[in-house]
Amino acid sequence: MYVVYADQDGNMYDHDHLIGLARSGEMIVEIFDDELIPLPEGATLVGLPSTRPVGLDPDTGEMVVIPGDVQAVGALLPQGYTRLHIPSYVKTDKEQKLPLFGYTAVVWKDGGFYVAAHATDDPHKWDPLNCDTRQLRVQVSELLERYPDNRLYQHLSHCALQYECLTASNTFLQRWEGAVPVSYSCNAGCYGCISEQPDDSGFPAPQTRMNFRPMVDEVVEIMMEHLKTPESIISFGQGCEGEPSTQAKIIIEAIKEVRRQTELGYININTNAGLTDHIRGIVDAGLDLMRVSTISALDDHYNAYYRPRAYNLANVEKSLRYASEQGVYTSINYLVFPGVTDREEEVEAMVEFARRTKLRLIQMRNLNIDPESYLELIPKAKGDILGMKTMIDIFKEELPDVVIGSYSHVPPELLQRAKAKY
Repeated sequence: MYVVYADQDGNMYDHDHLIGLARSGEMIVEIFDDELIPLPEGATLVGLPSTRPVGLDPDTGEMVVIPGDVQAVGALLPQGYTRLHIPSYVKTDKEQKLPLFGYTAVVWKDGGFYVAAHATDDPHKWDPLNCDTRQLRVQVSELLERYPDNRLYQHLSHCALQYECLTASNTFLQRWEGAVPVSYSCNAGCYGCISEQPDDSGFPAPQTRMNFRPMVDEVVEIMMEHLKTPESIISFGQGCEGEPSTQAKIIIEAIKEVRRQTELGYININTNAGLTDHIRGIVDAGLDLMRVSTISALDDHYNAYYRPRAYNLANVEKSLRYASEQGVYTSINYLVFPGVTDREEEVEAMVEFARRTKLRLIQMRNLNIDPESYLELIPKAKGDILGMKTMIDIFKEELPDVVIGSYSHVPPELLQRAKAKY
């Protein structure tokens, strides 16, 4: 397996001698054959600005920085794939921060590109190739014409057509999991927030956050248009908004009105779950699914990244436990990073957290962040780094009733019951 690198024009090359390496946290490591899969459909290869690739010279056993006007290459994986390593590189400008993406190690092997990744879920529903852009534009025009005064549809049309957000696109295509954002504010200051960054952060947010408070009727219109089949999911809490539970009153009223009109489909919230009282109200209104974003089950790591305002990890756990006890299908949106998430202390803490909260699903999501910035931000490792594949195996063994996946699912027993009913 050989180093893949790029020139400044974006042309990709494989080195004819140096063996490809990877990074696990701060360490440069070898890649094993069982950690590699062919580059998945829907993945994108990108150059890492202000970097130089690092490879292994098989003759000397030494690591070598490739000279010249070249840069390291990483793969951006589609949903359904968990990265096992990040690319190996050194920065030519240590002040330069990489754009907010989840870079995966890539090498050239057997005449093709391979990535250090693990297939965690069926990627079909979240493969960008399965989004027909022509059909999407037709549907966007149709729904904007049908609801000319609905500001949420106008906002989501930008997300679907400009950002190519698949959840927003699903809202117009009226399939699978669709989006209904509601909040312009947040009770956390996530270091890697993709919709809002302070001016001095060093990296721009790749998306623009919504800037208005929707009316209940606007929310209900979107929900009713989407919830037309037993397997439909409509979700509060999107990348283009803040924390949805800050607008609990809107959500509660909308859920109650929708459930007055239809029992079809499932209502989900993607949340940090810090506002426990608000979450209780939303659950009691008729919530079906809840996905809670977390990066760790350890307080110091969680606080360093999320920078929570007037809540803590204990509030998050309390919200999850309440939702689980009320029959909500609970999951976590687990932001993972090789060399950090697979630390011994992190794995042990997450196993216990999952048990206490009665989690049903762990969604493995590759953290989009500049690696150096993240590693400087969080606590240093206390135990061994087990490896991402070992971490996944431990979760499967220690949490046999918890599904390991990559995106929101309707539990099979509920879906079968709904299909039989309708």
